[in-house]
Amino acid sequence: MIRTRRHPAATQSTSRLEAFTDGVFAIAATLLVLDLTTHTLGAVTTDAELWAELGGMWQLFVNFGLSFVLLCLLWMTHVQQFEHIARVDATLVWFNNARLLFIVLVPFATSLTTDFSGFLAGRLFMPITFFFAILFGWLQWMWAVRHRDTMLPDLSETDARAYGRGALSALVIAGGVVVLAPWIGSIAFTLFLFDGLLTKALRGRGD
Repeated sequence: MIRTRRHPAATQSTSRLEAFTDGVFAIAATLLVLDLTTHTLGAVTTDAELWAELGGMWQLFVNFGLSFVLLCLLWMTHVQQFEHIARVDATLVWFNNARLLFIVLVPFATSLTTDFSGFLAGRLFMPITFFFAILFGWLQWMWAVRHRDTMLPDLSETDARAYGRGALSALVIAGGVVVLAPWIGSIAFTLFLFDGLLTKALRGRGD
């Protein structure tokens, strides 16, 4: 049975949305390891050969660790947003669903980057996936800011917009990663090391 809203401005509790989102993030992070478990080691008869085979998997380990860390950062952003978002409406739910669409693509994007890094599409798919996941997370927050009275009752308009400017930092950096990835591959993700500094700069900009 499909629930219909009683009023066009009706909102609902965030608990089920948070539970669903947490589950999707957890599954996506877990599936990342399949790239490692499906990799076939060669004929190994000694410890030295095993270490050599594991060393040959360095790109798999790097991309696994990189994607896992980025997923964790996106999940932390989700948690921080819902420390303040008290109610949601259908539009915000669909912004969240759009973000999750790209979250579930992360394991595939990571595998593609590892196996086809010699091709432009192979180098771009993972940065583009993270860019859109971050974009929809930012749009979700901006929608909540637009309906601050019902969705962000514990934040002043000034604070809500400051958080929005801060969240824009990750989006700007993700765009930079997409631009640089064709030239330097996964190394472009090191730009996220500057996220903290840019976030502080953008939040203070409106003060």
